[in-house]
Amino acid sequence: MTASIPHITVCICTFKRPVLLKRLLDALACLKSEGAFTFSVVVADNDRERSAEPVVRDFSTASALQVTYCSEPRQNIALARNKTLEHSEGDYIAFIDDDEYPGAEWLLKLLDASRQHGADGVLGPVRPHFEEAPPRWAVRGGFFERPRHATGYRIDLKEARTGNLLFSRRIIEGVMPVFQEQFGTGGEDVDFFRRMMGQGRVFIWCDEAPVFESVPPSRCNRRYLLRRGLLRGRSNFNNPKVRVRKLAVSALAIPLYALALPVCLLLGQHVFLRYMIKLYDHAGRFLTMFGLNPVKDRDM
Repeated sequence: MTASIPHITVCICTFKRPVLLKRLLDALACLKSEGAFTFSVVVADNDRERSAEPVVRDFSTASALQVTYCSEPRQNIALARNKTLEHSEGDYIAFIDDDEYPGAEWLLKLLDASRQHGADGVLGPVRPHFEEAPPRWAVRGGFFERPRHATGYRIDLKEARTGNLLFSRRIIEGVMPVFQEQFGTGGEDVDFFRRMMGQGRVFIWCDEAPVFESVPPSRCNRRYLLRRGLLRGRSNFNNPKVRVRKLAVSALAIPLYALALPVCLLLGQHVFLRYMIKLYDHAGRFLTMFGLNPVKDRDM
């Protein structure tokens, strides 16, 4: 008896990025399956003004790729992710961000790695795509680069994310909600992986399945990177299970990093900025504890 061909739902959450969403949909339409799977797309519009709806409508008119549009008017990334899952179908779920785009063999490589290694989920590289030549300090500091591994490497919680992810649908059966609403500005993906790994789920790396993330000039500056550090610290604070431990670590780290900054400046501004970001990360936890919201919108 021949096994049925699996179906993959590609989930996209978007917020006021019509040009980037169009680029992503065009790239998805060019994916190669080689008869190994079928796939469809779900777009959750996290904008109450439904700015993504005409993009999806125009694309669907011109393309044979099945794309389902849905709206989540409450601006909350966790709710938007859950909305895509409500409209998903098939055997596997894939997540990709709206400011990313994949290579032609993206899903093919992720699925192949999942089968070869018997993993519950697979993550792949997110490589920067600079819209303009980046500043020298940004290149030297590697601020937009992420760690990479050999295919089959087992992912730990520190590197888990949803920007380039495929997982078996069975691992979320009976899980309600899959993404927690309190992580509305970030951290919902880490919380998801923490719960999944706590159940013994295994996620591995596939280095042959990259996606490319747009890095506009507006992100190639110190302000953006520091705000991202504050947001990361705020997201960490939202998890009550690790809150006390994280705050204790930050209480020790903040004075140490502050003392180290003058020395770091002598080593170059890329070193100084790297440790300044770490300081902002820890500071974000304390600001959140006192009810201060250092990052009011998630334009990350």
